[in-house]
Amino acid sequence: MASVSISCPSCSATDGVVRNGKSIAGHQRYLCSHCRKTWQLQFTYTASQPGTHQKIIDMAMNGVGCRATARIMGVGLNTILRHLKNSGRSR
Repeated sequence: MASVSISCPSCSATDGVVRNGKSIAGHQRYLCSHCRKTWQLQFTYTASQPGTHQKIIDMAMNGVGCRATARIMGVGLNTILRHLKNSGRSR
């Protein structure tokens, strides 16, 4: 049986990674026993992909409207508004 080494995206550990069920879409979920983070290898929700928040902020700073940003990125308008609203709190 082939073994695939999966590393934790948070702490980069490979020895404490175990399978942790499946998502609603049927993708395998993983759990890191060191940092207790869970993740899945295939993203199905576009707004949660790494870098999405920064793209939304960059588009807003360049004058692109909220509805146009949502249409271009393929996410909902409420997602765009939530990211913009929470961007001031993360400083």
